[in-house]
Amino acid sequence: MTEFRITQHPVLAVEPTEQVTFTWQGQVLTAKKGEMLASALFAHGIRVFGHHARDGSPQGIFCANGQCSQCMVLVDGVPVKSCMTPVREGMHVAPLEGLPTLPPVEPTFHPTFRPPPEPRPTQVLILGGGPAGLAAAKQLGRRGVHVLLVDDKQRLGGKLVLQTHKFFGSVADAHAGTRGIDIARKLAEEVSALPTVEVWLSSTALAVFSERTVGILRTDAEGHDRYELVAPEVLVVATGAREKSLAFKGNTLPGVYGAGAFQTLVNRDLVRAAERLFIVGGGNVGLIAGYHALQAGIEVVGLVEALPSCGGYKVHQDKLARLGVPIYTSHTVVSANGQEQVESVTIAQVDEHFHILPGTEKSFACDTLLIAVGLEPVDEFAQKAREFGMTVFAAGDAAEIAEASAAMFTGKIAGLQAAQALGVSDEPIPEAWFRTAEILKSRPGAVAAEQIPPWEEGVFPIFHCAQEIPCNPCSTVCPKQLIYIDPQDIRQRPVFVADAHACIGCEQCVAICPGLAITLVDYRRGEEWATVTIPYEFPKGSVQVGEQVVVLDSEGTELGTVEVTHVRLLKRAHTVMVKVRAPKEYAKRIAGLRVQTPEEVGAPLPEAITRLDDDTIICRCERVTAGEIRALIRAGCRDMNEIKAVTRAGMGACGGKTCTGLIKRLFREEGVPLDEVTTNVRRPLFVEVPFGVFAGVEEVQE
Repeated sequence: MTEFRITQHPVLAVEPTEQVTFTWQGQVLTAKKGEMLASALFAHGIRVFGHHARDGSPQGIFCANGQCSQCMVLVDGVPVKSCMTPVREGMHVAPLEGLPTLPPVEPTFHPTFRPPPEPRPTQVLILGGGPAGLAAAKQLGRRGVHVLLVDDKQRLGGKLVLQTHKFFGSVADAHAGTRGIDIARKLAEEVSALPTVEVWLSSTALAVFSERTVGILRTDAEGHDRYELVAPEVLVVATGAREKSLAFKGNTLPGVYGAGAFQTLVNRDLVRAAERLFIVGGGNVGLIAGYHALQAGIEVVGLVEALPSCGGYKVHQDKLARLGVPIYTSHTVVSANGQEQVESVTIAQVDEHFHILPGTEKSFACDTLLIAVGLEPVDEFAQKAREFGMTVFAAGDAAEIAEASAAMFTGKIAGLQAAQALGVSDEPIPEAWFRTAEILKSRPGAVAAEQIPPWEEGVFPIFHCAQEIPCNPCSTVCPKQLIYIDPQDIRQRPVFVADAHACIGCEQCVAICPGLAITLVDYRRGEEWATVTIPYEFPKGSVQVGEQVVVLDSEGTELGTVEVTHVRLLKRAHTVMVKVRAPKEYAKRIAGLRVQTPEEVGAPLPEAITRLDDDTIICRCERVTAGEIRALIRAGCRDMNEIKAVTRAGMGACGGKTCTGLIKRLFREEGVPLDEVTTNVRRPLFVEVPFGVFAGVEEVQE
């Protein structure tokens, strides 16, 4: 069976690892020791993990983060989430076809039970080991506060471990100019060095109880689970966000999944999760995921955004356009097409009211449809803690959806707030902290024309960033201090404050720019030509000295074909510096090199593909369609609990995490104000747990 492993990457180290074997439907397969089962299956080209009991629909991954149940498989006869289950030697894995058969209970079944767990006291319990949780732990640990930090992954860092790009924001406050994977490593090392901070990895927070305790499911290195209760004086919730789902025909086919799932497979587990990818959503998440796909050698067929313009940073959008990715604004996805998995996608243009314009449908061959239509806070722990009167602070995406740079800073604030609540610190939180947090959380600002200097002599940088966003690495790295950004508001665009003879051409600003939006133009070697230095985050061997390459402006317009004169890898920055010899007439407009040709990769199929069967699924777990729910709304139903009782929507393993927002959207579409709608009651346990573990079963004697 062919393996879909990434063997070369411009940023991530591809190193040999210890292998284990497992079986899939009786066939022996290999996996990296400790990797998640879903990733191991994907690495062997297996995308269909089973078929749903209700309608036989194929099932695969969607979130790859334990938030849904679409990746369920049978491991040694027990149903588990494959995205959260590490592969163990000799594991027998089978698809979940229909409902699992429970083993018979023998008369000699006599389990023994541990005593109920005694609540474990701690000064502060932090839920989530991502940027916000780690920043909070640093503030508390430095003040000698005992902290228990709990995270459900095998290592700290949260979504940072999926981010191979350099971060925007402030160098001093949020490690701007550094890649997310390196920020994760740095923060984890700093927290691990604090003696009063205890870390529980592979540990899932299950619930908050009225006794002001938090239930935790701990998993040890051998895969054994144990239920614990923690009684914190202060709770800090840094649980991040879950991806929003989207309703369209074919939305549950294997191959339709979220950006976080894609980045988990590609950037964490080095699995080539697609051959031809199409993206829905033009925010930063979708734009960045497209760039990560190209770095992994995956063709990006196109990106669709329903709004008239992409909502993410313009430098991210420009980067994709330069690399040859077609971007369709004022378009939406109509359907994902295929029988057992995605084979193509159909999109169409929309009007100002987001209604599809008939006759504008286009279909594209692809095997993966990446959904990046926003995030919603994982805030149920904070809400329940407040309901029970606990002292609780939320940080990062659990409080407000923003960039990871903002999450680090809001975590810093939450840590000091927790210290104040404990009485171990009386220092006020500086007003400047809150202002910095607001700047880092700010949305993209105004777009202006590029500022192209008039000089045709000397050497100097060109700033191809035309939008106000919080970012200052270039101004901090210049050894001659020739680049200025207002330190009071780093959303201002950079300004070169000297002339063409002051710059020494060190290229540091080119290398550090998170948006790959700075080039260096050198006129010192000729009268008719200029040397342009371009940042290039692809394998060094993919471009050669003497090669003819197509150069483009910041928005992807082709300028011409030029010769590569020098290629240099900056190992520390994981960035290749490519020098090209270009005519003076457009040298200053060059912003990048073409990687894929949009006319070839992004060409639509000869005819649009339409699905005749209305299979728009709202509840993934129970396979409940929009039509079933609309009928109840039109019949007068205004209680989501009633919809749940009739259709089972929200009754599945995910507990309504993926369908609740879609059901509310159906109410709005039917003209029902949400203040007339009773939302569904949350489960006492926010995450599933085996009954035996929850009940304290220690061993079974027969």
